[in-house]
Amino acid sequence: MEIQYGNPFALNWLWLALACVVVIVWAAVRMRAKLRRFATANFSSQLLPPHHRLRIAVRTVLLLLTFLFLTIALVDIRWGKVWREVPQKGIEVMFVVDVSRSMLAEDATPNRLSRAKQQINDMLDVMAGDRVGLVVFAGEVRQIVPMTNHYDDFRRSLKEVGTHSIRRGGSRLGDAIRVASKGFLSKTNDHKAMVILTDGEDQESEPLKVAKQIHQDQGVRIFTIGLGNMSEGARIPAGTNGDSNYVTYDGQQVWSKLDGAVLQAVATETNGAFIPAETKQVDMASVYHQYVAKVEQQQFETAKINQYEARFQWFVGLALISFLCEAVMTYWLPTSSDDPVQAGGQAI
Repeated sequence: MEIQYGNPFALNWLWLALACVVVIVWAAVRMRAKLRRFATANFSSQLLPPHHRLRIAVRTVLLLLTFLFLTIALVDIRWGKVWREVPQKGIEVMFVVDVSRSMLAEDATPNRLSRAKQQINDMLDVMAGDRVGLVVFAGEVRQIVPMTNHYDDFRRSLKEVGTHSIRRGGSRLGDAIRVASKGFLSKTNDHKAMVILTDGEDQESEPLKVAKQIHQDQGVRIFTIGLGNMSEGARIPAGTNGDSNYVTYDGQQVWSKLDGAVLQAVATETNGAFIPAETKQVDMASVYHQYVAKVEQQQFETAKINQYEARFQWFVGLALISFLCEAVMTYWLPTSSDDPVQAGGQAI
């Protein structure tokens, strides 16, 4: 039988239960030693008769069982899979990633491309129900992942993305926007967002003109995230192995800067937003909630999910039974009249 644990860290509470057992055993040993010093064996059995000791032991065991069952309930143990229909609601988000050689510039740590991939993963962490797709571009454009809600598959494909994903060098942002707009599944003029991660360099592909057109025709809102130093820029490594060689042109090293002007214009004309991440660490969860998530959602088809059935309520019930049994023994069971401790020491 397969078992799943929703919160395995709660098992650490068992160390507290073990500590309680150690303290109880230590207290019992100390009490027994003191009774032996205080009275003879016959007299000590009258001070603490067997049925009284049994009562204490049973109450202790019940309290420990209560704690144990509550701990298991906190672990959120699950077994037995069931099929459930889950309504899907969200938006379609097409991620467009620049994989041109300039994205290897190291003004953003470790480089612009790695930072872009991390930012996408950060957004995925807070997305729920949205469909996502992936397009990469340089001198040509390629769709890597069609629209999907399988985030694990998406992450695996994103991890493999690099400058090798596109054979032709350059940067055709306008072509990337055009191709990415064809990857949306929704036929209505809402519910669609495009997130572009790039340093803004473009080779006369008219990104602003293309962006205006797809916003008018399809209602796509474009959110641009600019990567790279906007003022000084950075050199472009000639290889991918961390060597010290850099791209040159006419004998001079090529420096790449973030071109935020075109990204700002594209975002403005499509009712989106421009996020000048540059070389800073940006809270992408906030970016998603503040901008992308504001796109109107739509109802997707209902999904059938095969998931483990939660069983924590069983252990909550067992904990409640143990606690009630202990309460009954404490407050409601009559005390034997021949118990010298409870009877005011009449046996003495």
